[in-house]
Amino acid sequence: MTLNNEFRLYNPSKHKDSIQRLYHEVGWMGKDNEDFLDYLLASGNGWVAEIDGQAESIAHTTAGLIRYLDEDLPASCMTSVATSRIARKQGIATHLTAHALAQGAAEGALVSIIGVFEQGFYNQLGFGTGGYEHIVAFDPAKLQVDKIQRTPKRLCKEDWKIIHQSRLERSRHHGGLNILPAEFTRATLTESKNGFGLGYFDSPDGSLSHHLWIGTKNVERGPYIVLWMAYQSNEQFLELLSLLTTLGDQILLVKMHEPPRIQMQDLFTQPLKDRYVSAGSQYESGIRSLAYWQIRICDLSACLNRTHLVCEEFTFNLILEDPIEKFIVSNAAWKGLTGDYIVRLGSPSSIENGYDPDLPTLRASIGAFSRMWLGVRPASGLSVTDDLKGPHDLLHQLDQAFRFPNPKPDWVF
Repeated sequence: MTLNNEFRLYNPSKHKDSIQRLYHEVGWMGKDNEDFLDYLLASGNGWVAEIDGQAESIAHTTAGLIRYLDEDLPASCMTSVATSRIARKQGIATHLTAHALAQGAAEGALVSIIGVFEQGFYNQLGFGTGGYEHIVAFDPAKLQVDKIQRTPKRLCKEDWKIIHQSRLERSRHHGGLNILPAEFTRATLTESKNGFGLGYFDSPDGSLSHHLWIGTKNVERGPYIVLWMAYQSNEQFLELLSLLTTLGDQILLVKMHEPPRIQMQDLFTQPLKDRYVSAGSQYESGIRSLAYWQIRICDLSACLNRTHLVCEEFTFNLILEDPIEKFIVSNAAWKGLTGDYIVRLGSPSSIENGYDPDLPTLRASIGAFSRMWLGVRPASGLSVTDDLKGPHDLLHQLDQAFRFPNPKPDWVF
């Protein structure tokens, strides 16, 4: 096949059987939940690569919004990239993902975000690694929160529309992601093993105000996996935690992502002792950290125009490298962001094409620059571990300008 020339939008009447086979081959779908794939693919645009008339690779994107400080930016969420057993190591997935990303950027996405199977592969498309996520495992009976005073309502997979709306209306902070189509939540609910939800309908109009969704392989003892919590206030968050404590007389372990702004260890009585006592068991308590999502800027001008920093204004040259351009066809509407720019940071900020020999110069890959811009790591740290270099004084200015809270998508995909 000729790369890029054989890419097609997913057509269920033509591609459904081959894409189902692909998902079975990579182990992402069982025979008992094939509806999950239908819902996932209905939530956005799937681009497929064909070999001998069969779809053997897919890159799927879904529309979203990511919170940047106090503003929502349009985002293209790479919600699935998969390649069949006969199409590996041919460059197909790389070119197909680049094509899907370029389409999203051309249609107005300012950033693209992806959950990765491993660090490195998506760096060649300009992605930079996001911040650490903390996965907390604990005995729910030992949570130190006020005991629950009222009975929650059951939620099931058929409630996908109201569950999704509750997720969209949850409290979000810097880096917080919303995936917009309700079909995506429906797909996640369908995929969850033994999934169930509990929640409260406290909104003024009687709609679902706060809830959690849980999946587990062992219904009797756990571990229970909290796939998400959606809440609009601190009080609602604590009520959901209290709800977890009521399961503690039967369930031995709960695992969940640490929510934005919260240090879960504050709510445990003896976290270190529990970790030592349970070490090596199926119900081991503790906190693990992992960076499994990546992000990149797709529209420099729009992103910088929305960057309002609390700092004295300063200006510098940016020599930017975007590796994605070698994977995109020459006639594409969007070809990446490689170029020379003059950047002004402050409130407001801006960027324009050009180079001024009298200004200090920052050299960076788009992935490293995106990480700095989002506040994943300071420029001085990225200059050590990533592709970002500049004079010491400029790096110090950038460190002071991008002193942001840790970005947390708070939406696993």
